[in-house]
Amino acid sequence: MKNQKNDSRKKAVIRLLNRSLVPAAYTYNLLKKAVKSAKKTAPLIYNEIEVLVKSHIIALNKSEKNVLKSPNIEKFSNIITASIVRKLPSVDEANLKEIVSDKKSKSFIDFLARSFGAATEHEKDYSLLGKEKLFKGVLIANRGEIALRVIRACKEFGIKVVVIYSAQDKDSLAVKFADKAYSIGSSALAYLDVKKIISIAKKAKVDAIHPGYGFLAENANFAKLCEKNKITFIGPSSKTIKTLGDKVKAKYSVKKAHVPVIEGSKVLKNVKHAIKVANEIGYPSILKAAAGGGGKGMRIVRNEKELSKAFLSAENEAKLSFGDKSIYLEKYVENPRHIEFQILSDKHGNIIHLGERECSIQRRHQKLIEEAPSPALDDELREQMGNAAISAISAVKYEGAGTVEFLLDRNKNFYFIEVNTRIQVEHAITEIVTGVDLVKEQIKLAAGATLAYRQEDIIFSGHAIECRINAEDPLNNFVPSTGTIANYLSPVGNGIRVSSICHVGYKVLPHFDSLLSLLVCFGKTREEALARMKIALDQYIIEGVETTIPFHKAVFNNENFVRGRVTTSFIDREKIIEQIIKQKKSKVMPLTAEDRIQLVTSAVNEYLRKKNGNNKINPWVAAARQDTLQSTQERWFWK
Repeated sequence: MKNQKNDSRKKAVIRLLNRSLVPAAYTYNLLKKAVKSAKKTAPLIYNEIEVLVKSHIIALNKSEKNVLKSPNIEKFSNIITASIVRKLPSVDEANLKEIVSDKKSKSFIDFLARSFGAATEHEKDYSLLGKEKLFKGVLIANRGEIALRVIRACKEFGIKVVVIYSAQDKDSLAVKFADKAYSIGSSALAYLDVKKIISIAKKAKVDAIHPGYGFLAENANFAKLCEKNKITFIGPSSKTIKTLGDKVKAKYSVKKAHVPVIEGSKVLKNVKHAIKVANEIGYPSILKAAAGGGGKGMRIVRNEKELSKAFLSAENEAKLSFGDKSIYLEKYVENPRHIEFQILSDKHGNIIHLGERECSIQRRHQKLIEEAPSPALDDELREQMGNAAISAISAVKYEGAGTVEFLLDRNKNFYFIEVNTRIQVEHAITEIVTGVDLVKEQIKLAAGATLAYRQEDIIFSGHAIECRINAEDPLNNFVPSTGTIANYLSPVGNGIRVSSICHVGYKVLPHFDSLLSLLVCFGKTREEALARMKIALDQYIIEGVETTIPFHKAVFNNENFVRGRVTTSFIDREKIIEQIIKQKKSKVMPLTAEDRIQLVTSAVNEYLRKKNGNNKINPWVAAARQDTLQSTQERWFWK
């Protein structure tokens, strides 16, 4: 607690210095230009002035005099810093020498911050004497939860936020919270209209676009169009996205870097080719779309007959989902865990990982629950997988925030799956256990900042779990549920974070992804995080549509999940849906005598009203009947 207070004080001092020294920054820049000009045009006079300044204004020691022998004019700020920093009680000469000789520091404020034991890069990616803002404006080419998340990050940086919206989203929270909002059309597909998005970006005079996740987030053509129009795409380069978008090419690229991969094929020519490969690598095998992920185009096959039947449907689904029917075949790993590593990489070759996320609770390859860290990894395996993730990122020269995904088998062997070239839905759990704001770091890296962290700076603390609350009916094959939110109350308390697009009156439409909310609970231990999540799920009220809350409750009451014994086949193996049905039946209560009388009375009154031709109902009577029926339903139906 004491360290946290000290850190807060240090950061407060740095922020105060940043604000108070802004006028000095402009003066410094003007002086710097004048001095450089003087050095070129009148070197003799410049040298005389420099000697005068060095000897009369600042008392120099030997190490500082050596620093000033450098022709780099920026070193002059080191001397100013040294004379101030030396007076701080926590700084000795050895510490001062280390601060002054740090080649990465570019300005007075960087040195001063280090002397206080803080790093301004953790707050800003730029120095006081650099540019004032990362970007003038950022357009968010997305909607829903991720749009709100990016808005918050941009607002913290003081960046103007522009959003686009379709007719269905005109009343969304993102539109309300943005600085400027532009209609992109009436169709739900408008979020994929790259030319119109670029046109709006130019009109709004933004210099960057954040794609969020989904839609155009991993579209190489969109990233390339941004590059052509000199708009920063907040993500990796179009070339990198294209390379990693082809899962076959990505696999062979990382294989060269000695990252373990699953045995498989290149793009399949036809069914005969697929059968030949399957006979070589063995069954079970899995067909996958070469141009994308997310479970689209995936088919598990256990024999030649299943392969022949699945090949065409996998091609068609890949074509429909990604505009490319290319598929390939891999050896299928039975009952693996799905583990992914969060990566940050800058334009200068610096790469770190921020630990893993356990993403094994899936349905049809779609993640439903994630946690960090994984119960399956010890420190040794975490280091091995983290190093492999860094090698994979380095092999493809990746820049920005990304995720390297692996499968982990029962013998603790891990295999590369793919690299996701965007911010992940589940990024919040990594933020919580590391203390790093991933969206802000993503924006900073896109602006060209040097990575603010070294690997040793990343310290994992506590445990975080996330539930994706979707508008889906788990008892009806998870079919999307639409309607208007009639009642909404999110859980609150220590260790609870909710990122939601919901409010009373919010219309859940069939045009978009069914995600309503991300519910994250965290604690000092996994047990504490689990306990908080169970309470939060019980207290989460969303009425008007069906949600996956009952599904999550069933999972968190499962003994194997509580013990961390999970694989990607967990839902089917543990018969979670059957548990929900059983739980629902156990909650059904018989009608009391009072309930039956109220229902019969209401029915008789309705019959007599229609028989007498009286179609008008007193509003007070209608309200009373509604209350009666509602209270009866609440006792009868399981919620």
